[in-house]
Amino acid sequence: MQYVLVGTAGHIDHGKTALVKALTGIDTDRLEEEKRRGITIDLGFAHLQLTPTLRLGFVDVPGHERFVKNMLAGIGGIDLVLFVIAADESVKPQTREHFDICRLLGIPQGVVALTKADLVDSEIRDLVRLEFEELAAGTFLEGAPIVPVSSVTGEGLPALREALTGAAANVKSRNAAGHLRLPIDRVFSVKGFGTVVTGTLASGSVAREQEVQIYPSMRRLRVRGVQVHASAADHAVAGQRTAVNLSDIEPAELKRGDVLSEPGLFDVTRHFDCRLDLLPSAKPLKNRAPVHFHSGTAEIEAEVRLLGAEKVLQPGAAAYARIVLRDPALLLPGDRFIIRMFSPVVTIGGGVVLDIGEHRYTKSEDAATRLRILEGSDPAARIALLVREAPFGLDMTGLIARTGLTQREIASAATTAELAVITQPAPWHIGRTRFQELQKQLIHTVEEFHRAQPLLAGIARQDLRARVFPSQRGATAAPAFLLDSLLTATAQLVAEGEFIRARTHKVVLKNDEQQARAAIEQAFEQAGLATPAVAEVLARSGVEPARARSLLQMLLRERSLVRISEDLVFHRAALEGLRQLLAAHKATRFTVATFKDWTGITRKYAIPLLEYLDRERVTRREGDERLVL
Repeated sequence: MQYVLVGTAGHIDHGKTALVKALTGIDTDRLEEEKRRGITIDLGFAHLQLTPTLRLGFVDVPGHERFVKNMLAGIGGIDLVLFVIAADESVKPQTREHFDICRLLGIPQGVVALTKADLVDSEIRDLVRLEFEELAAGTFLEGAPIVPVSSVTGEGLPALREALTGAAANVKSRNAAGHLRLPIDRVFSVKGFGTVVTGTLASGSVAREQEVQIYPSMRRLRVRGVQVHASAADHAVAGQRTAVNLSDIEPAELKRGDVLSEPGLFDVTRHFDCRLDLLPSAKPLKNRAPVHFHSGTAEIEAEVRLLGAEKVLQPGAAAYARIVLRDPALLLPGDRFIIRMFSPVVTIGGGVVLDIGEHRYTKSEDAATRLRILEGSDPAARIALLVREAPFGLDMTGLIARTGLTQREIASAATTAELAVITQPAPWHIGRTRFQELQKQLIHTVEEFHRAQPLLAGIARQDLRARVFPSQRGATAAPAFLLDSLLTATAQLVAEGEFIRARTHKVVLKNDEQQARAAIEQAFEQAGLATPAVAEVLARSGVEPARARSLLQMLLRERSLVRISEDLVFHRAALEGLRQLLAAHKATRFTVATFKDWTGITRKYAIPLLEYLDRERVTRREGDERLVL
């Protein structure tokens, strides 16, 4: 079964709702005020089984200028437009505005209905046809079928159904394998079921019992049930008109403009870069101008910041810009949007989202060069650019959030980009040049450490990581395995446990250093369990404090000495003797006082030693006693 979503468009009172009812038998005006006033105020929905293999869903939108924002909430997700012009009035202001909106949103095709055809003669029909053809020249509706119809007499309805069938045959299938995104256009409660949201499934699929997330609130919820075109279903796929019953949330906690998507996959944003097209009918747009921003079903106040030398965008021109939103939204590259003036509220332009990463442009950087790459059709070039801009690369989740591409699409594109891909324990992408730069930086950092600390065998892994991968504001942190991958690929360095050294580095002690090293070890060895203060031992070593501390670190690293607390260091032989003493009391329970009697030491040493023995699983504390294991 092919599902195609058709949106109406056109001036108020040109017969959009009556035409949908004539085609489907469904009155889409559901509100009491709509019935009373005889105009469409909010979105209405209907469906039609046009052929055994083709089902049309209709989104009927309001034509009144005051309700264009409601029209925008429904028109963005359609596959084709049913453009309505009353034969007795021809092209009117909202005809033109709706036409501009459809064009700016990139709606690919449509069918034109000349409604109220029974009210005019053939000459008037021909004049209206000519006026519309002049409007549509050079656009997506040039050459579209134009069908005179009457919702009253039924004239032209068979021809209109045939035209819709032909247009539907050219509709490209939505990406059901993509990521779930359902822009919410209605929220209500159903007795016995609870909260229900509806919308047109833009991509992906949604199924019963699936976990989902609401953006931008980031609430995680469970799907209790799914309906497609008002019929219960196990799941819905991209392109279908969908209702989702959600658990554990009240209707008041949701609103039109929220997006239902996959949990933990995307980020919301308040800034994005775009290509912006200004309508020829608009006034010049100044830098930092306030606008109403519309995308999907969302309407948000925003500010336009032009990203070039020009500080005014002229009517009919295009430019790269950054849109700053008052409220966060879920947007992805490729999403189309509309902007409208603050006052008077009229449509002035639209564009396409290129980047949601809030890239910080330097004074010397050409934003246009960067954004042309992101606007291009080559996913490998886009991915390579985003990865290069990340100081330490990006993981798969980060690339999905920045591009909206699937994992398979990213993996395929990465094979042709100049990237180094670390596959374990999870895919991580970094530019090959950047990988080589980090290798050189590692080598340089280790060599500098050896020059500064020649008595130490190597630099601690955590210290090296902090020096090579310093945290940067707004940047993705380097994962722990990136350092391991760099070290594996760098033959000049050797990892020995938690320390890294240059392969050619060897510790060579001078005579006074050898003597000091022996003196430090001997002082702790002779003291036994009544170990001396570290500062006192280093002061008596015979070398200056810096070298003495390095010699102590050497002994600790070799395990000749063992640090059991910040202040206490013991010789290995003393601790081995203590273990042997306790082995003779295996399975014995003892107190601190007993331990002091066994060892002949004071409480100053007894408590830290017992805590060390607990950590080493030689003993186990049980209340005020300990058990020798």
